[in-house]
Amino acid sequence: MSDSVVTTTDDLDVRLEKHRVELTGYCYRMLGSSFEAEDAVQDTMVRAWRNYEKFEGRSSLRSWLYRIATNVCLDMLSAGNKRARPVDLSDSTPLAQAALSPRADNTWLEPMPDARVLPTVADPAEAAVAKESVRLAFMAALQQLPPKQRAVLILREVLAWRANEVADLLDTSVASVNSALQRARATLAERDDKAADAAVSDPLDEEQRKLLERYVAAFEGYDMAALTALLHEDAIMTMPPFDLWLTGHDDITGFMTTIGSACEGSRLIPVQVNGLPGFAQYKPDPEAGGYAPWAVQILEISDGGLTGFHFFLDTKRWFPLFDLPLHLEAESDEVEEGA
Repeated sequence: MSDSVVTTTDDLDVRLEKHRVELTGYCYRMLGSSFEAEDAVQDTMVRAWRNYEKFEGRSSLRSWLYRIATNVCLDMLSAGNKRARPVDLSDSTPLAQAALSPRADNTWLEPMPDARVLPTVADPAEAAVAKESVRLAFMAALQQLPPKQRAVLILREVLAWRANEVADLLDTSVASVNSALQRARATLAERDDKAADAAVSDPLDEEQRKLLERYVAAFEGYDMAALTALLHEDAIMTMPPFDLWLTGHDDITGFMTTIGSACEGSRLIPVQVNGLPGFAQYKPDPEAGGYAPWAVQILEISDGGLTGFHFFLDTKRWFPLFDLPLHLEAESDEVEEGA
C-alpha cells in the first residue's frame, strides 16, 4: 500500500504513528524543547487526521506531515523565543561569586531521550549524523538561526532532503532555499562556541567506556581527586534552570564540596540523551530514605577526558520523560535504564 492510499482509520493511525519519532526529532531541533516538540507532533497528527481527505497524494504522506509539522513549528516560533544554554547567556562565574539564580523554563534548551527523537536506521553514517544533530552545542547553534533558515538547514543538512523538495515544502524557490542554507551555514561557521561537543564514538570505544566507568566511580565515591583527573583544565559545568556555570576543575570540584555537597553519596543510572552519554542522578533522601531524583546529566567527552557536564535539575519533568522512577530504595542494586 502506498503512503497516499489509506482504506481505514486503523491504516491511517498506523501510517501516521510510524513517522512520530522522526517528526519529534525534527520538531525538537526546530524548537529546542522536549515538551514543545511532543506537543507540536501531536498537533501535526491531529491536523493530518482532520485534513486527510484533502490530501491529494501529490507528495508522499511523509512529506505532507513534514509540511504540517514545519508550519506548526513556525507558528510556535513566531513569539521569537530562542532557547539557550547557560554558556550562551553570560560569562562563567568564579566559585567565590557563585549564586544559584533560576530563570524561566522557556529560557533553556531542554534534554531529550535519544529513543524519542532518533529513529532506528541501518546506515551507521546516517545514525551518526542524526546523533550529532541533537547534541547540545549543535542544538544551541540552531536556536540562533531565524526559524525558516533553521528549517532549511535541518531539512537539507540533517535529513538530506533535496533543495527542490525543501522548496516545495516551504512554498518557495530553489534559489531561495539555497540562499537560506548559505546564510545559515555562515552563521554557524562564525559562532564562537564556548562548549562545543567533540566527536563521540558510536558506539563508544573502549577508552570512552572506561572513562565513563571511572567517572561513575569518582562521582558516586565523591572522590574529587579522581574526578579532577578526568576533567579537562577548561571543562565546564552547567545546571539549568540556574544561569550559573563554572569553568575549570578547581571551581567545579570546589562547588561540589561546598554548595553542591548534598550530592555526596549519589547513585548514577545510565541514560542515552541528546546523542551523548548521560546519567540519571539520584541523591540520598534523608526524609524518605533511599534516593531521590536530582538531575539528568549529559557528559561531553574529548581527547580522553570530560570537557563538560550538564545537570538538568527539573526532575519532576525530566525523570518521567526518561521513564525513570521517582525514588530508589536504599537496598536496590539495579534499576531499569531510561529510554
